[in-house]
Amino acid sequence: MYTSPTSQTQTEFSIHPQTLLGHVSLTVASLDNQITFYQQAMGFKLHWRENNRAGLGSGGADLLRLVEEPNVKKYSRVTGLYHAAYLFPNQRELARAMARLFVLKYPNSPTDHIMTKTTYLDDLEANGIELYAESPEDGTWSLTDGQYITRRKDGSLSNGREPLDLDELFTHLKEDDKVDVPIPAEARVGHVHLHVRDIDEAVDFYHGVLGFDVMGVVKDFQMAFVSAGGYHHHIGLNTWQGRGAPPPPADAVGLRHFTVELPNQQALDDVIARVDAAGLPSNQTDDGLLVHDPSQNGVVLRVKE
Repeated sequence: MYTSPTSQTQTEFSIHPQTLLGHVSLTVASLDNQITFYQQAMGFKLHWRENNRAGLGSGGADLLRLVEEPNVKKYSRVTGLYHAAYLFPNQRELARAMARLFVLKYPNSPTDHIMTKTTYLDDLEANGIELYAESPEDGTWSLTDGQYITRRKDGSLSNGREPLDLDELFTHLKEDDKVDVPIPAEARVGHVHLHVRDIDEAVDFYHGVLGFDVMGVVKDFQMAFVSAGGYHHHIGLNTWQGRGAPPPPADAVGLRHFTVELPNQQALDDVIARVDAAGLPSNQTDDGLLVHDPSQNGVVLRVKE
């Protein structure tokens, strides 16, 4: 049973404010099909491929790693990945990415969160994806007394989940912009959103051990957000698969781990010391130190390359 040495309100430390997320690693049933999807629909570049593994991204460090396993399938009502969110440097590049999806007639759900513009979709094996760009000039959101509050720039309230004005978004494109080009080098993993078995327990781990700051807990929506350096969220947590949901079986497609990248060795050592002090099992891998949250979502801790 997991127990945290600290509560949500008693930590005297925070993870380094320059902490960001690195690649997301998925187990897949068909490496060929998934590579084709991420190249054609998402605009990812294939960085490398070796046997049953591949790495993809925007030309620099991997944003996504895929590992093919035999006889795997998708399970519901389990913990794991809700979505991996890829952050674009501006609305022009987001518009290009979304235009690519529309040209391919690939189902997606454009949404205006006011301070971000986004669309949601699933890959070929039902792994959730978000594509987004920041738009703080359009308004703000806050989590106050357990309530999610979004305000437009004129001060009026929004539910934060409005239909996205695609006509306006596509004004950011230039006449000669092509959609069949790779995503920009600046694109990166902005955040991940996880299915967990219990919100308080998950917050105790990500905040009370790893040191992410709690940006808010929304009991009405069964979710919480944590981040480094004041960002709106690097990790989202929800119990939408059911409170007490079990981890996926060994033959499941989906999340293997996501990567938390610290800016230097001392910052990493500080987090590892807290993991050790909490008595949590860990395993040194080629990617970094692998730990699991209480819902058995894998987290790799490493220094940013």
